[in-house]
Amino acid sequence: MSPSSVLRVGTFNILHGMATASASTDPELLADAVRTMDADVLGLQEVDRRQPRSAGVDQSVVVADALGARWHRFVPALHGTPGPSVTWRPASAPDGDSTVGPTYGVALVSRLPVRSWWVKRFPPAPFRLPLLLPGPGPKARFLLIPDEPRVALAAVVERPDGRPFTVVTTHLSFVPGYNVRQLRAISRWVARMPGPVLLVGDFNIPGALPGRLTGWDALATALTYPAHRPRAQLDHLLARGPAVAEAEHVWALPVSDHCALAADVRIS
Repeated sequence: MSPSSVLRVGTFNILHGMATASASTDPELLADAVRTMDADVLGLQEVDRRQPRSAGVDQSVVVADALGARWHRFVPALHGTPGPSVTWRPASAPDGDSTVGPTYGVALVSRLPVRSWWVKRFPPAPFRLPLLLPGPGPKARFLLIPDEPRVALAAVVERPDGRPFTVVTTHLSFVPGYNVRQLRAISRWVARMPGPVLLVGDFNIPGALPGRLTGWDALATALTYPAHRPRAQLDHLLARGPAVAEAEHVWALPVSDHCALAADVRIS
């Protein structure tokens, strides 16, 4: 029998690298935050690339460099800048390399070799909902926000003993019902990918419900939102197959209105 591996797998909605206490988006602050996590594989949501508001950097590269992760990929959900005014357009290409303007989406970074990448896209819900937006410190405000296109990014990763497993990251819709359908679609999409499969991200679905909807195991059960006083778990680590969490970690970091979440996972 092959030996099992213990790896730290995490998820972090980085709020485009913004520090809510100051509204600054210093790339070094983001780098320092993810170094605290020390994750072997990390799923990121609300990631900027070439956005003026975040110093024009590729935040997936900032995170990969901070973690010493050789393998990384950013996939845009939209081109332009998200927000109450719809000045963006949905992304359709598998990545953002052919786009010179600002993009926004999800990313995966890995210290372990990645054999292949897979992308699944979802259209936005066709209406607006009131959403609580972060402000400086604990201040926040409600605005009518349009839903955005959503994307799931999967990586078939090679563990130290050479066997593959799959990690998927996503940021699901904040529209009730739409996020449930997206979650179920992703769980069907990865059914033929090498197991075990770890699904991480900001699901915008609270508590134990994602595990119940998919039948997958929850690897961490910590409150993650809002970061300054967490009252709900919107960020999740789920597993299908032989994967057991030996420890879980949650951090309220200087960056983002979400806590970062990780688990030390034993993969058999």
